[in-house]
Amino acid sequence: MSFLSSSSKQHTQQQFVRRLGIFALLILLGFGGLLLRYGYLQIYAHETYAQKADDNRTQRLAIPPTRGDIYDRNGIIIAGNHPVFTAVLYPKTLDNPEQTLTQLIPIFSLSADAIADIRASLKRNPKDPVTIKVDISSDEMARFSERQPFFSGVRIQSTLVRTYPYDDLFAHVLGYVGRINDKDSQQIDKARYAGTDLIGKIGIEREYEDQLLGQPGYQKVETNAHGDILRELETIPATAGKDLHVSLDYGLQKVAAQQLAGRRGAIVAIDPRDGGVLAFVSNPSYDPNPFISGISFADYGALRDDEDQPLYNRALQGMYPPGSTIKPFEGLGGLHYGLRTWRTTIFDPGYFSLPGDSHRFRDWKRGGHGTVNLKKSIMMSVDTYYYKLSYEMGIERLHDWMVRFGFGSKTGIDLPNEKAGIMPSPLWKQNTYNQRWLPGETISVSIGQGYFLATPLQIANATAILANSGKRIPPHVIKVDDAAAKTLVEKALRIDYAGDNDDWQKMQNAMEDTVKNGTARGIYTPLYRIAGKTGTAQVKSIAQGARYDKSAIDQRYWDHAWFNGFAPVDNPQIALAVLVENGGGGSSVAAPIGRVLFDYWLLQRPQAPLTPPKAQQYAPSDTQ
Repeated sequence: MSFLSSSSKQHTQQQFVRRLGIFALLILLGFGGLLLRYGYLQIYAHETYAQKADDNRTQRLAIPPTRGDIYDRNGIIIAGNHPVFTAVLYPKTLDNPEQTLTQLIPIFSLSADAIADIRASLKRNPKDPVTIKVDISSDEMARFSERQPFFSGVRIQSTLVRTYPYDDLFAHVLGYVGRINDKDSQQIDKARYAGTDLIGKIGIEREYEDQLLGQPGYQKVETNAHGDILRELETIPATAGKDLHVSLDYGLQKVAAQQLAGRRGAIVAIDPRDGGVLAFVSNPSYDPNPFISGISFADYGALRDDEDQPLYNRALQGMYPPGSTIKPFEGLGGLHYGLRTWRTTIFDPGYFSLPGDSHRFRDWKRGGHGTVNLKKSIMMSVDTYYYKLSYEMGIERLHDWMVRFGFGSKTGIDLPNEKAGIMPSPLWKQNTYNQRWLPGETISVSIGQGYFLATPLQIANATAILANSGKRIPPHVIKVDDAAAKTLVEKALRIDYAGDNDDWQKMQNAMEDTVKNGTARGIYTPLYRIAGKTGTAQVKSIAQGARYDKSAIDQRYWDHAWFNGFAPVDNPQIALAVLVENGGGGSSVAAPIGRVLFDYWLLQRPQAPLTPPKAQQYAPSDTQ
């Protein structure tokens, strides 16, 4: 028994020693592993983990650049920046940014569209700061302050944000800035937009986005575990965007807008000497300021569904039958092709019929104008003269001549989304409708009806070309200095014209006689010389032999009223086009508006120009 007991003890002792050795070996291996890991972290991975540790206590915050201001030709700021409080979410400091966003919705009264844009931004750049709300109200600030301890990853910052001090006055030419959406993000350099969620959407804001934006800066800060900033470590300031000066004149723009108040229409005024756009109005207009912080779905829907279409840029995109405004250009075509001279006459019985066709194309004057030459055709806007001229000229030659004045193509103005209008031809109709051209369609085109469509900008541009005796200077909204203007004039091409050089002056004089003794005689003044042409474009077809009765037609089917002209005749300083949708007669409605604009530009402005109330004048941004 004692022997067995001793043997058992020895066996147990050996087993204990073995286990102790294994345990010691495991401890040694574990300790060795720790040493190896420690060595790896200290030697090989030091920089990686040091950077991560540094990131936990420091952050690199983007500093958005101040957007460039936009001034009118006189130095009045028409698009500036002003300080507001903005709520910004920093996803890097949050475990669940989506949950935080959900909690912020009632605090900042976020719309469905704003929420969708914020979520899209979080998805595109999960670690970058995202603007939650621009221009926070005092009520929103109070609601957030009560709950601020629960939102460590959300900060209220003072920032400069875009503002349009004159609301709807320049909306259709300036455009506006809005939140970057998915489509925008696919087209931009994201590094340049660090720290900002806004981008130019339309108008000058979009066309000159690259110059207005500027370059972002960066700020390195030390933070605590909650993401709160403790101190600034390094700052690289942002570079402000470039200021722009446009050729638009505040006073003329104001007068033009006042003349269209309560009406649908457009006015474009151009300086023929350098192509600078002096006024660019589309009415009704809209206030672009709500688009900056994110317009509500209801408010946008109201603008979109308004039957008067305030979002529609009539001056740039509205395509209308130009009516009799085209007759001076077409008359020059008759001279160019040798089909007419200034002495050639036709007899106007009040209608014209194509050979072998009994259909009568009526003149606007019952009984006609009798014997008519080219000058009288302009002064009295004789339709029959142009029916006959276009029949002899043919649609191909008519098309080839009119495109020289820019009809059927974009003017090249420095604004996005310009429409080209339609200068029809047999090829155009075949491509568009797969139908052949009919002779009667040429007759309709000859008086600016039928398929012929033009924008108010095109009519103003063509009028400026005529005022320049055929010299084409592209219109532009950015102001150019004297040297650049001289270059534009020197490089301007003159329309290829086969007639006498003095035909241009004779046509200008015929338009002046239109104002003195013709259809626009109601706006004549002895104070300066005006050349003009009235136009009345039919909207609703009238049956053969029927009489146009304005009182029996819904107002939205009344004729469009046109006026185009320039002044002074001997030294043109302003050329313009006035369109009043469904206004009725060009002589009675549109021409008087043109006279008011001429009076302001040539008589009032040199002595007492209109300026905005001082309270509305914004000083340039301090950072510019």
